[in-house]
Amino acid sequence: MTHHIAVLVLMKKTTLHFLQVFLLSCFCATPLAWATGDTEAGIAVDADLEAEREVLQSQLDALNRDIDGLRTLSLQVDNLPKRDREAVLFRVDERSFQVFRTLDQLTRLAEQLPSEDAQRIEIERRLRENLTAAGDAAFARIDSLDTRIIGFRSDVESLSGGQLIASKAYINSLELLRIQYFEVLANVIERRKSLDMPTDAMQQRAQGLLYLYAETLVGKIVFVGSALKEMRSRLEREADNSDLDATVKNFSNLHQQYLQRLVIISGLLEQLGLDNAIYTSILLQQGKSFSVRDFKGPVFQNVLRDSWNTLQKSLVENAPDIAFRLLIFILVLLAFRVLSRLARRATVAACERSGADLSILLRDTLASVSSGTVMVIGILMALSQIGISLGPMLAGLGVAGFVVGFALQDTLSNFAAGGMILIYRPYDVDDFVEVTGASGLVKKMSLVSTTITTFDNQTLVVPNSKIWGDVIKNVTAQKVRRVDLEFGIGYSDDIEHAERLLADVVGSHELVLKSPEVTIRLHSLGDSSVNFIVRPWAKTENYWNVYWDLTREIKMRFDKEGISIPFPQRDVHLYNEKVMPS
Repeated sequence: MTHHIAVLVLMKKTTLHFLQVFLLSCFCATPLAWATGDTEAGIAVDADLEAEREVLQSQLDALNRDIDGLRTLSLQVDNLPKRDREAVLFRVDERSFQVFRTLDQLTRLAEQLPSEDAQRIEIERRLRENLTAAGDAAFARIDSLDTRIIGFRSDVESLSGGQLIASKAYINSLELLRIQYFEVLANVIERRKSLDMPTDAMQQRAQGLLYLYAETLVGKIVFVGSALKEMRSRLEREADNSDLDATVKNFSNLHQQYLQRLVIISGLLEQLGLDNAIYTSILLQQGKSFSVRDFKGPVFQNVLRDSWNTLQKSLVENAPDIAFRLLIFILVLLAFRVLSRLARRATVAACERSGADLSILLRDTLASVSSGTVMVIGILMALSQIGISLGPMLAGLGVAGFVVGFALQDTLSNFAAGGMILIYRPYDVDDFVEVTGASGLVKKMSLVSTTITTFDNQTLVVPNSKIWGDVIKNVTAQKVRRVDLEFGIGYSDDIEHAERLLADVVGSHELVLKSPEVTIRLHSLGDSSVNFIVRPWAKTENYWNVYWDLTREIKMRFDKEGISIPFPQRDVHLYNEKVMPS
């Protein structure tokens, strides 16, 4: 413990001394000279350029203030009590970041000035010196943070309770500071490149630190991920173990924390133009969010290679179990497939033997439901044999069912209408119906729609909701139908003779029923004819044969007996009036 404190104090003094030298040499030497323009050169500037100069001057003033405050704070660190020193060092780091950000902004602002501007030339000269010192200062701060992290980690083992939690939280904050210094290094390297400064040595050193830290994070991710998988498996068996549940949550948080840090480091590697394909593929495998640009050639190859290796290893280790479970899965499906067919046949046979007057739609629905229920049970049992948990699947099906139901409201209304048709049976297969302006024979019925074939052999598929919401005319619902006919004779023809003739023709037709009795009456006196109604009864299937036969036979008998069937006619009378001469 004493050794760690001595090393820590030595590193603090060395880092603070370096930081003081860096700040004094970089920013305190003639800071206002940066803003001095060569006004005697007579260069004309416009209003926008003057505004940029004003912004640049305000940034320089802010930088000077930050440097003065940071220098004062740094000089007082060694005189502080040991319990306050870490807090002040943490504050020194935060204010250092502000100085680095201001330096980055000055570089960007200087690039907006004309290339031949005297102020820009002077600023770039100073920036080249400052960026070199800034990179060295960032490396020194990273080394100091590493030493501080090591010292605190060595003390963690002897702590417990609240002190342990506070110490771990502080170590985490120091690690976040180190990542921020990595970001500072990346920005400094970019600024040096923009000023055509050499960056090879600095980038090589930063590359080593970034790759080392990335590999450390990957190792932690793999270790914590494996432990987390094992503990979650154990927690499924010991759901009441509160200590194990708390440990799982803690490891899950650590796993996410390491993944987030690896995302940042991978982004910094990409920013510096370094290869980060392996780390991007690891992040993809761990389920982190990604974009299309992440699937570059090396990344995609790494993902495929790792997935193939994992698949091969899994197949080698678990091939016998997988083959056995797959065999059981297939056998269960086949067995329940046979049972579903038997259930369908049994349901159909029961409906036929029951003697109940069930519609074809109801019989088909009961058969389908029984067969489908057995098959669904078989699929669920088969999935359970290969290790798929049914609880989450059923919950997911419930949510999916709600979403699908909301999206298919019209289809569900057809289901509801089909259910009403199933219950009330307004028509059945092979009935002649007139619905929603369509007429024909019902050829097929389902819970969603009804298929109708017209007499000219056209197929109409009508949604059940359209049918149930309108008038349904079932022409063939009754076994006996009345045939309505009307015939007209001339006003000069014998009415009684016509009645006897109509009764004879209708009574002699073999398909006309004796009961109910035929109705033959003088119905109306038309404009051109005396009209009779003829209303015999026939079986429903004989309706059109009776209609057509009687129409033909009566016309032939009227012609034979000399009874006329008049057509509309109009008499036109012409009058010739003579006009008397005036």
